[in-house]
Amino acid sequence: MDIPGNVLLVDDEINILKVLSAILKKGGYDVMTARSAEEGLDRAAKSPFDVAITDFRLPGMNGLQFLAALREINPGIPVIMLTAYGTIEMAVEAMKKGAFNYIAKPVNPDELLTVTREAVSKYRLLVENVSLKSQLKERYNYKNIIGKSDAMQRIYNLIDSVARSNSNVLITGESGTGKELVAKAIHYESLRSDRPFVPIDCASMPEQLFESELFGHEKGAFTGAFERKAGQIAAANGGTIFLDEIGELPPSIQKKFLRFIQEREFMRVGGSSRVSVDVRIIAATNRDLEAEVKRGGFREDLFFRLNVVRFSIPPLRDRKDDIPVMAAHFLAKYATANSKTITAIDNEVIETFMRYNWPGNVRELENTIERAVVLCPAGTITVSYLPRAIRELQATASSDGLNLVETEKRLLMNALEKTSWNQTKAAEVLGISRKQLRTKMKHHGLLPEE
Repeated sequence: MDIPGNVLLVDDEINILKVLSAILKKGGYDVMTARSAEEGLDRAAKSPFDVAITDFRLPGMNGLQFLAALREINPGIPVIMLTAYGTIEMAVEAMKKGAFNYIAKPVNPDELLTVTREAVSKYRLLVENVSLKSQLKERYNYKNIIGKSDAMQRIYNLIDSVARSNSNVLITGESGTGKELVAKAIHYESLRSDRPFVPIDCASMPEQLFESELFGHEKGAFTGAFERKAGQIAAANGGTIFLDEIGELPPSIQKKFLRFIQEREFMRVGGSSRVSVDVRIIAATNRDLEAEVKRGGFREDLFFRLNVVRFSIPPLRDRKDDIPVMAAHFLAKYATANSKTITAIDNEVIETFMRYNWPGNVRELENTIERAVVLCPAGTITVSYLPRAIRELQATASSDGLNLVETEKRLLMNALEKTSWNQTKAAEVLGISRKQLRTKMKHHGLLPEE
């Protein structure tokens, strides 16, 4: 990036203004000068600039007061303080109040140009980040779903089309593609938006608790039922119930849930009276339910009841146009959450992301950015902050031209063989979580049961 830009230089000594202006102009900067803080503020209000350099001791308003007033005009503008002997402590105090840095007089030309360049670079990154956030909000952020690809635009249009109906919706897609975000977008765009959105993770619920969790139970219905429980479906009355990983619903519950869909009534476990509720049903799965129906693992009649409107969420590898904007979104999110001044992602990182296959989809990308933000002290995220699996994949692919999918599988196999197929240790070797490892193993058919 071509760093030189516009500098506002404030000092009451005309000879210092001339000398510093000459140094900065030789460095490629355009320089505006002012002989007082008041004159400097007037110039700042009329002309844009990238950095202010000001003497601490000024007639009238001093440098610290100038800093505070300038921040009201432009909160992000970097300010460099010029300090004579005896005012260093004041300059340090100014830095605590938001000054970028300070330079002691007499000014060293190389130091002046170095510190100015650093300040302008930081300000440019800040401006780019603010601009990108604005673009994300205005163009690519739809109900907290991030994406600009044609595939995601079709998803947005379908949400708009079906949200205000009461039809059941089935959302399909690989794990980590954002199926629950789509479900929430449908709910919050619907006429039920002021009523509950109740998510149920079918994959994590023990089979013996399914019926009680969904339909509730009466006091004394079974050992440990010390009081009546309404159940999740009753809790969603008037709103939306979202059954994530519906393909994991046990066969015995599939039959009862089908009856509920047909009649909109159910009986609590141990109950004798029927309970009527008004809910919209949205289900999601990473399984091929048509194949499950054919092999007898999922009821055909239940499938057709759920599959009124189908949303098919494409995997991240099929919509790579979304990767840069998603990466920027997650960077802003986790930099703020971790109070980090990280404002950019190196182009080599984005290029690496665009070549990677992302078996864990959006969730893996988000985890990768969060990890990088935690490890990176400040500034720009580079390739060195990526998980080892992605770094080694990139390095190997660059050196021998192998297919990325084959290369990733080979890396997984090497790590697993080195650790005698201990998944926890293999994940540590690769620099990823055990859950990410299992997702990748499943993608490549490496899980023991497969």
